[in-house]
Amino acid sequence: MESDIEIFSEADASMQKLRIFGIDDREDENGRRRIKDVEVYVPIVCGSIAFYLGKKATEYRTHKWTVYVRGATNEDLGVVIKRVIFHLHPSFKNPTRVVDSPPFALSECGWGEFKIDITVILHTDVCEKKLELSHVLKLNPENEYGPIPKSIKIPVVAESYNEIVFPDPFESFLARVHNHPAVHISNLPDGFNLPPPGVADTYHLMEKGDTKDHPLSQWFLKFSEVEELFKLTAARKKVQAHIAKLKRQLIMVDGQPEGLQPSSGYEC
Repeated sequence: MESDIEIFSEADASMQKLRIFGIDDREDENGRRRIKDVEVYVPIVCGSIAFYLGKKATEYRTHKWTVYVRGATNEDLGVVIKRVIFHLHPSFKNPTRVVDSPPFALSECGWGEFKIDITVILHTDVCEKKLELSHVLKLNPENEYGPIPKSIKIPVVAESYNEIVFPDPFESFLARVHNHPAVHISNLPDGFNLPPPGVADTYHLMEKGDTKDHPLSQWFLKFSEVEELFKLTAARKKVQAHIAKLKRQLIMVDGQPEGLQPSSGYEC
């Protein structure tokens, strides 16, 4: 059965899960065996970092920016992802850009914000279906009060967190990514022995570099489910405190003698 992909929105709009499901067969047509009741999930981040060029800016080159797909804590995703295709705005020369190895990043210069469609190609023993993502390139800094002054030293960072979940993975994939820092495995049976990776499965050991040394890593945001829970709890307490304050104010108003009720603004 061909796998499908759904996106489940989490409480925070920046955190989503991409779940691949619909896999029923224990073996595929190539004889690869699936491990039932096991899930592999890979946290990834899609994002962009844009630097204002300041005095070097021209009419059509105001910012230098980089768009990327990275590990949530900047691990090398080459163990799962084969290539990433970035689909830029048609006004760019050769708008379809292919990145075949980590770090899966692309840098350009421009002046406008636009949506970048991103196609993620996984290794064949992971999944043969493509993942289609999108990211909105942000160039101009702003906060809840509106635009703020541009800075050539502090970039504009826009990132979103996702988890790709693979239920019933192939045994070869599980053996290859076992203990890899970019990959998390749940429900692995006690005492289950994985076969060693074959010679053909060692492409992730090629000298592609550790992406933890990415030159933009100092600007990357930190994503953590625990931190998100803390944020949600704090926001909930703040809302509850505000509601309680409003209730107290209403009680005080309702409890005042009739002659002391606030005036409606109209006089006889």
